[in-house]
Amino acid sequence: MEGVRTRKGADIASDHHLVVANLKLKLKKNWTSGQTAIQRFNTAFLRDTDKLSEFKIAINNRFQAFQDLLEEEKTTMEDKWKGIKEALTSTCQ
Repeated sequence: MEGVRTRKGADIASDHHLVVANLKLKLKKNWTSGQTAIQRFNTAFLRDTDKLSEFKIAINNRFQAFQDLLEEEKTTMEDKWKGIKEALTSTCQ
């Protein structure tokens, strides 16, 4: 605590006074164990038009297969997101 003061002058019939204090806290960063690192992809090769067209075809094929799979069975939103994420990450590698 850096400074503590009492404030008098409340217009009520009480023997209590307002206490004002300044606090200085040091917050500790909470590290979670087991957190995975963000996976980064090399996007520089997409500047080449041939590589870009190959990538587009591969992505379209993956999503088309995934969409056909989704139409066959009932899935939750979480399963859909995992499938989209898997299709993107596997194609980008």
